[in-house]
Formats: sequence, C-alpha cells, structure tokens
Amino acid sequence: QINFVACQLFALLAAFWFRIYLSPSHASSAVRHAFATLFGIYFAVFCFGWYSIHIFVLVMMNYGIMNMASVPNIHRYSFVVAMGYLTLCHISRIYIFHYGILTTDFSGPLMIITQKITTLACQLHDGIGRQAEELTAEQNRLAVKSRPSLLEYLSYLLNFMSIIAGPCSNYKDYIAFIEGRHVHMKLLEVNWKQKGYDRLPDPSPTGAVMYKLCITLVSLILFLTLTKNFPMAYIIDNEFLDKTPFLSRLGYLYVVTQAAKPKYYFAWTLADAVNNAAGYGFSGVDERGTFRWDLLSNLNIWNIETATSFKMYIENWNIQTAAWLKCVCYDRAPWYPTALTFILSALWHGIYPGYYFTFLTGILITLAARAIRNNCRHYFLSSVPLKIAYDVVTWAVTQLAVCYTVAPFVMLAVEPTIKFYKSVYFHMHILSILVLLLLPIRPQTHSVRRAQNQAMLNSIKSK
Repeated sequence: QINFVACQLFALLAAFWFRIYLSPSHASSAVRHAFATLFGIYFAVFCFGWYSIHIFVLVMMNYGIMNMASVPNIHRYSFVVAMGYLTLCHISRIYIFHYGILTTDFSGPLMIITQKITTLACQLHDGIGRQAEELTAEQNRLAVKSRPSLLEYLSYLLNFMSIIAGPCSNYKDYIAFIEGRHVHMKLLEVNWKQKGYDRLPDPSPTGAVMYKLCITLVSLILFLTLTKNFPMAYIIDNEFLDKTPFLSRLGYLYVVTQAAKPKYYFAWTLADAVNNAAGYGFSGVDERGTFRWDLLSNLNIWNIETATSFKMYIENWNIQTAAWLKCVCYDRAPWYPTALTFILSALWHGIYPGYYFTFLTGILITLAARAIRNNCRHYFLSSVPLKIAYDVVTWAVTQLAVCYTVAPFVMLAVEPTIKFYKSVYFHMHILSILVLLLLPIRPQTHSVRRAQNQAMLNSIKSK
C-alpha cells in the first residue's frame, strides 16, 4: 500500500512534467507513447516486483491474438484469454497464497489491463468486423478502424497514468490525447464565436487537479479515522446482535458502509487527478461555460450519497467499470443482459464467495427497483410535496438496499455472509421477490433497444 501511494504521487509529478515538457507541441506522438509506456513498466515492476510478469504476459498474449485472430473472433478470443488468465491469477492469489487478506497486489492492475484489452478488442471488432448500421451511436463513435501498432498498444495498456489504479478509457480517446487532439475535439463542439472568443480557449486542468487532490486528502483523513473504528465485522458480532434492536442494526450497517467508502474515494480520485495532470480527461464545456475534466472520473460522490434509486447509485459508482461492462457485455448480450452483466462483474472482481452474494443480490434488487419505479413513480409527480416525500423515502430505501447488498463484498466468505443475512431476516431478498411477483414487469427487449439506437444513429447522420 505504501508503494501504491508512493507510485501514484510520483506519477502525479511525472504527469505535470509530461504535460509541460512533452506536450504535443514539444514532442512527437512516438516520444509521448514511449515515455508513458516505459514509466508505466517501471511503476509496475517497482510496486509488484516479479509478479508484474503476469501483466506483461497477458498484454503480449493478447497482442498476438489481436494480430492473428480472424476478424469475427477478435473480441471473443481476447475476452476468453484475458478473463481466463485473470481468473487463474485470482485463484492462485487467494487460495494458494493468502485467502482473506486483502492487499494491494498485482491483481488490481491486471483487472484494469483486462478491461482495456477487452474494450479495445470489442471496439476493433466494431470497426473492422461490423457494418455501421449494426452499431449503436456510441459503438460507432468509438469503433477502431485499424489494428494499433505495438507502441500504441503498449502505451494504451501500460501508460504510467493508469497502470496502477486505472481507470479504463477508450482507445480512441487515449490516442487523441497522445496526438494532441483530445481537448481540441471537445472544444470544437462549442460555438466560441457566439460566446465572444476570437479563437479556441486553452483549458488548464490545474484547477480540477487541485480540487480532486483536496477530495483525496479528505478521503485519506476519513479512512484513517473512520474506517478503522467502524469495521464491517462488528455487525455480526454475537454481543452486538444480542443487544441491538433490528432498526439500530440497520442504522449501524449504514454507518459501517459509509466508513468503508473513503478508501475507494481516495484511490479513484487520486487516479483521476493523475490523468488530468497529464492533460487527459477533458470532457467538454457544461451549460454554465465551465470546463469539465471528468471524462475519466470513476465516481460522482454527490450523486452517490443522494441517490434515490439503485440504478442512480450504480451509475455513479465505479463509472468506468460500468462503462466497460456496458461495452463488452450489456450491449452485446443476446439475452438476460442485466443478469449476465452482474455475473461478469462478480467474475472480474475475483472468486471470493462474498462477491457473488453481492452481485446476485444486486440482480434481484435491480429488477425489483425497476419494477417499483415503472409502476409507482408517476403517481408521485403530480405535486411538489408528493415528489419530495417520494425522493426522501426512495433515498432511504436505496441507501439501505446498497448497504444490504455490499456487506458480503466486504465480508468475503460464506459463513459471515449467511450470518449477516440471517440477522436481518433476509428482508431485502424477501421484499424484492414479493415485488417481482406482485408488480407487472415491462422489460425492454434487445430488439427495442437496437431500434432506438438505430434511430439515434440515423438522427446523428442526418445532422
């Protein structure tokens, strides 16, 4: 963990230097690719020693697949090899070396590399193996039309900005950043002459980086003070269960879940700041004219803490992983996309039983929440007081549902998970099943989604 923080802080300094002295106006794309790759390799070796060989083996195996596999099978072979290798590493790391001990090890970067490999493979398949009319608007925008060179491939997967803690990004966005087109492309979407500008502005990421570093510092303080004092294991302590009423146990569950979040806020926000410091992550201009640097952001803390639906919470937590799941699974699944996406997410995280309890429970609660929203929400939109009451109730239910769902993710093993669910009477499971049995479900089929996506693509083309 010390190596992790040291590398990320050094990466932050290197990122500032990279943006100033190796900007596209000072260095060629090849030089920028080479520097980002070599520093990334150094960070991996420094942090993980000889274990980093797993990262390099997976990267080179999939480069061979990308160049030798037939076009229709590029994404399939890459997915099977990357996920298979990751799963084998999860098994050996957990069951052979140290079951139940969560450390910052090589599996974290390997998980990010797996995301990038499969993302690139799917986008390459979209670009050279499918017709434009078969793609959604998003797939068409991100489709890769030619196989990358070895240097581009290595830079995308191993660059020092993201090799330690991510996040995953789209290949075309990364290449545009290296070539100096990243910010320019986003600025061209705005009519600057209408706003009184004679030329395109030059947005600086410094303000965004400083803001994110402040969040990182606060998260670190909260982690050091709260997380250690409110362990998740206490909610299944026998004395606690015997003396604490049910509602008080739910309240404490919310507290310990909140206490578990700062470490994620710290790691993801610092990773975002590193990329921004290098000049990567510009996402455009908002309606107030403010430059936005959240293209690679992995969370929206305000939306997480104020979420009034399970869907809203998930969409704002680990955002780039959600985008990866949508790209490689949800948009391509022939049936049951929600269930398959949750299962893939569990497999990607690892093989601890607690992960599967969490994601299988998540499927059930997601479907139940969707049914309630579709059948009930419109009754509460007729007046402001009703809407406020609805938001308050759904906020409380959403937060408790999330706490109920993620507890096994922290506990990891089967025995404490079952003990926890027994202590709260499996109430969310039972309520979700009752909702699905009593309320009509109106699923949106893949054919309907494809028709909507095609209509959107045609609209974009006509413009």
